[in-house]
Amino acid sequence: MQNERVLTPEKEQADKEPGWLEKLGPGLITGAADDDPSGIATYSQGGAQFGYQVAWTLLFTYPLMVGIQLASARIGRVTGKGLAENFRRLFPAWLVTGLVSLLAVANIINIGADLNAMGDAAALVLGGPEAWYAVGFGLVSLLLQVFIPYERYVRVLKWLTLSLLAYVGVAFVAHIDWHEALVASFVPRITWSKDYATTVVAILGTTISPYLFFWQAEQEVEEIKRVAADKPLRMAPGQVDRQYRRIKFDTLIGMGFSNLIAFFMIVACAATLHAGGITNIATTAQAARALEPVAGRFATLLFALGVIGTGMLAIPVLAGSAAYAIGALLRVKRGLDLRFSDARAFYAILGVAVLLGLGISLTDLDPIKALYWSAVINAVISMPIMVAVMLTACSRKVMKDLVLALKWRVLGWCATAAMALATAVMFWTMISA
Repeated sequence: MQNERVLTPEKEQADKEPGWLEKLGPGLITGAADDDPSGIATYSQGGAQFGYQVAWTLLFTYPLMVGIQLASARIGRVTGKGLAENFRRLFPAWLVTGLVSLLAVANIINIGADLNAMGDAAALVLGGPEAWYAVGFGLVSLLLQVFIPYERYVRVLKWLTLSLLAYVGVAFVAHIDWHEALVASFVPRITWSKDYATTVVAILGTTISPYLFFWQAEQEVEEIKRVAADKPLRMAPGQVDRQYRRIKFDTLIGMGFSNLIAFFMIVACAATLHAGGITNIATTAQAARALEPVAGRFATLLFALGVIGTGMLAIPVLAGSAAYAIGALLRVKRGLDLRFSDARAFYAILGVAVLLGLGISLTDLDPIKALYWSAVINAVISMPIMVAVMLTACSRKVMKDLVLALKWRVLGWCATAAMALATAVMFWTMISA
């Protein structure tokens, strides 16, 4: 009887259906982190160069994002382990090392490009040297990750998602041709050129990025650790239905929020920059300033502040996903819920990723090109990692009887095929140009 009384509260908590706000967590943060400064630069450049013509990519990528992110989240929730740890069970060590190395390199480049853009945006708003702002943002982000407990830190990340609403404000200040924007969203107008193919690949790479797969899976693992009643689903079949509903809701909302904001970025830049004859932008500050003549100073400030807010959201996700993956490879204790003294190696990896990215941000980079090409790099390395995710999600060795359902398999493999096809077309146009 005593054991029953002890277990009853946990059982009641496990059976209780959370409210819709409580369901939002890893999926929402992952989706919002997708619209990092790299994404902002890619969407802005796409809207400036091709106008409304690339708006269709966001409707196209939404179900594909949901498919691959849901597969990643389920792997974490079912097994209680992250992607890299599960990859080790299925694939040769050299292959897993290669996949994690690709992720780490892409993430560090992305961190550097993001910090560069954030410094650029802060200098526009406050004045002063961009490099000092980049250093400040990098160090503040690192210190928050190391010294703020995960349960409190994740709340900060949730609030930072609101910074993306700045781009809704920019869009409504601009004079958008909504009829043309909506037609372009549903009826693709494809231009067979190297620049157009590269832009589409960059948009795919910034919406379907490897660091998002690793992050969402690891955050499901963190949630299992944080909630006493929660267990890996292969050990707690009674929690399957409730957790699957939560993951589906969280992922649908998170990815929908991400792509909706991206849509506003593209149409705002199409209505302002492209309409004004500005088809090539070199810095985030230039993109922000270019909005001013047609959309006013308020739009410029919103754009710049959005870059800073999304960067502060994305850097922990980029650095954290790399640290989790490398930590799993090295078999070290890891988790943002752990104190620094209990996971020194994990936090050291995280710190090195941020500091290397910071070093890249201080070099003489063309900010927009760095951000744009980091998205292209993400697209190119996504395909092999997506194949590994889908094979893992469909493996009975890993998932037991909770392998991915047919409809989600179809979406996940469609996302993988779309990324492979777009990348192949991009390389073909480059070679034939």
